[in-house]
Amino acid sequence: MIYNILAPFYDAFLGDVDYRKWADFIEKVFAKYSEGKPVLGLDLGCGTGNMTLELSERGYDMTGVDYSSEMLDVASERARSMGYADKILWLCQNMTEFELYGTVDFAVCCLDGINHLCGKNDIDKCFSLVHNYLIPDGIFIFDVNGRRKFEEIYSDKTYAMEDDAAFCVWENYYNEKTKLCDFYITLFEKKENGAYERYDECQRERMYTLKSVKRHLAKNGLEFIGAYSDFDFSEGDDDSERIYIIARCKKEDVK
Repeated sequence: MIYNILAPFYDAFLGDVDYRKWADFIEKVFAKYSEGKPVLGLDLGCGTGNMTLELSERGYDMTGVDYSSEMLDVASERARSMGYADKILWLCQNMTEFELYGTVDFAVCCLDGINHLCGKNDIDKCFSLVHNYLIPDGIFIFDVNGRRKFEEIYSDKTYAMEDDAAFCVWENYYNEKTKLCDFYITLFEKKENGAYERYDECQRERMYTLKSVKRHLAKNGLEFIGAYSDFDFSEGDDDSERIYIIARCKKEDVK
């Protein structure tokens, strides 16, 4: 997988993401929609652990789940260097098949992890598991890339990212009929002798409309609370570049 290869360079290529501001928003959501402060948290598709660590630093007991062992290696090493080696549980699992040791108070999934659920019923498998492991009224916070992101920013464009040790080219092809965008990724990694080694991979994302997300949430026992275009709780819609979505886990009373 290309994300395994990208793992050492991932944060350099995405260095403009303000995880602190994002975590501030998450805590505002807790203050607005949770009864009391949550303690146990799940970070789905945690990657190199930026959000997992940010929330852990704020006192939450975190579990990070990602399918890439290389990404988790970076996350684990960063946690160790920060003195959090024993405070975070890292699990190498697929978002559609993950298993936890118990329930959590909240779950997050950042940086369009949900858009990567492209297979048949993948989003339902993921949402069903989130519902299963959330406590009653537990909060689920995630984001998806909106229609404008796919049609205007991804579209059929090519982007290049450069680091001291690597050069990466993304070629995007979006099919408006299938709502699928294919990313043809080429990574050139610089070796000690100055030569570059090339890696090629294809990744895919699916564009989910807000209406379809609401439908999948409801189908899996997750109550839609709101959709926002920014961390200031501005209303989000399909024309937003990124949509931040909040849902609540609803479970029938056990008698």
